[in-house]
Amino acid sequence: MLLSSFIHCSTPSRCFPIKTCTRCCQYSTGRSVRILDTPVLLKNALTFNRSGGHGGKQQYMRLKSSRKRCFSSECDEVGHQHEHGDVRVRFAPSPTGKIMQRICLGGGVLNYTHLHTHTHTDQSRLVPGAAESIEDMLEWAGIPPDESPRGGGQYGPYLQSQRLSLYSQAADSLVQTGKAYHCFCSQQRLELLKREALRSGQTPRYDNRCRHLRPDQLEEKLDQKVPHVIRFRLESGVEPFNDLVFGWNRHEVAQVEGDPVVLKADGFPTYHLANVVDDHLMKVSHVLRGSEWLISTSKHLLLYRALGWKPPVFGHLPLLLNRDGSKLSKRQGDIYIQSFQRSGALPEALLDITTHCGSGFNSNRVGRKMEELITEFNPSKITTHSALLDLDKLPEFNKIHLQQRIDDAVQRDWLVRDLQVRIQEVYGTQVQDQDVLQPDYITRVLHLRKGHISSVSDLVSSEYSYLWVRPSFSDQQMTALSSETQHIATLVIRLMEGLKGGEELTVDQLSVELKTLAKKTSNTKYRDVMKIIRLALSGLQQGPSVAEMMVSLGPSEITHRFNRVLQQH
Repeated sequence: MLLSSFIHCSTPSRCFPIKTCTRCCQYSTGRSVRILDTPVLLKNALTFNRSGGHGGKQQYMRLKSSRKRCFSSECDEVGHQHEHGDVRVRFAPSPTGKIMQRICLGGGVLNYTHLHTHTHTDQSRLVPGAAESIEDMLEWAGIPPDESPRGGGQYGPYLQSQRLSLYSQAADSLVQTGKAYHCFCSQQRLELLKREALRSGQTPRYDNRCRHLRPDQLEEKLDQKVPHVIRFRLESGVEPFNDLVFGWNRHEVAQVEGDPVVLKADGFPTYHLANVVDDHLMKVSHVLRGSEWLISTSKHLLLYRALGWKPPVFGHLPLLLNRDGSKLSKRQGDIYIQSFQRSGALPEALLDITTHCGSGFNSNRVGRKMEELITEFNPSKITTHSALLDLDKLPEFNKIHLQQRIDDAVQRDWLVRDLQVRIQEVYGTQVQDQDVLQPDYITRVLHLRKGHISSVSDLVSSEYSYLWVRPSFSDQQMTALSSETQHIATLVIRLMEGLKGGEELTVDQLSVELKTLAKKTSNTKYRDVMKIIRLALSGLQQGPSVAEMMVSLGPSEITHRFNRVLQQH
């Protein structure tokens, strides 16, 4: 999802692979920017592997964004037959900049897709507020949808449960033309077929039994209202298609699969029918999705042909895999966007680590901003190899992008607001001085800790609790360090009183002042003086330098904390 922002912004010239066409002009070589279906946040994201190339050479045409895009049948012989005035791509967002959120119920898979976000789940298990949550995440990622269940749009409705009549019409059309049929096989029979196939070492498949029902048998079962599904009749003779990433492909699905269900008994479509109907009616011209859908594309093209519709251009992208080579899965709760957001991950850091783990650039480096990704992106470098996503490296990516945000006034304000919320959530009534929630104070803390923290959530950990909550410590802890604790406390208070004249504290300045202060003690070493000051300021024995702690807290708060030291004796 996050990657989609990069794809959208990286297409100022709108590159799409098409052959020579009399309606087009400027020619170049290179490959198109692509789009995809993504079952979970990063799964099937556009990957950019460091290794490998791309087989085969084709001639491509680059259309300037001011020109009408041409995707006519003259352009090539593989079904890239589109004459849409706008390129509408199934992904969020498309190269046209339109983002549509589409929520679909019925497939048991969570997908972020298109011009729309395509969420499959069982109707009975739809979590209230799920659609709104997805849209909230899109907005957090910086790609708010232009069309969605919440915002509406000209191609709605955007909830699958509100589009059932459209799928039913398409399925009925297939039945009327003999391209599909009613199947009355029970779940028990299907399970028996599966067990028999597995026992004999074969791949389970439906045996197409209901294809051969006589008209009178069919009519009798329908009259008796026997529960049934609608299956699509697979035929041989699949035409090859030219995938934007994998090149020419053709899968004779009828030879290896049984006829697939397209409409279930409850009236909900399977993905095979839903994606075809929705993409056609929503005028999607280009579909790119994860490579696991490559072998299903021939099946989808057969559906387009059976319905008499022109198919979109297809491209299938390599997967993002776990570091060990296993697939990312929605069952890994920590790969949901909400999980990253809660942990303090930044959208641009997720984008950076995703693009960095693959290809698509002449060289790889960490910390690229969106504008740099756009400038340096080279579509011809995209390969077909899957990429390994090492999320253990995310903190380092996040640290770099956090530094960039801290240095940007607008982005820094966002960080301040985020941290204000986190402080109140974590510490609540423990916060004794509300001044710690002031933007100036939080901004000072962010600048001082820049380069040391990986996320704003680090700043509400126990290690930094002293910034928001006054610490506690015992007399025994103090006296164990020195018998001069009261004298040292008095020296610190005097130092702060001398610096209250409006002069801004600096770490370098205080480092010098503290060395001078330590010399005014009788028998306490500089090291122990620093331990006493650190303990009084934070209640901790380690952390940032004492001088930095003092700059963060400011003279008034330092004075308050050392007065407590005096009062405890």
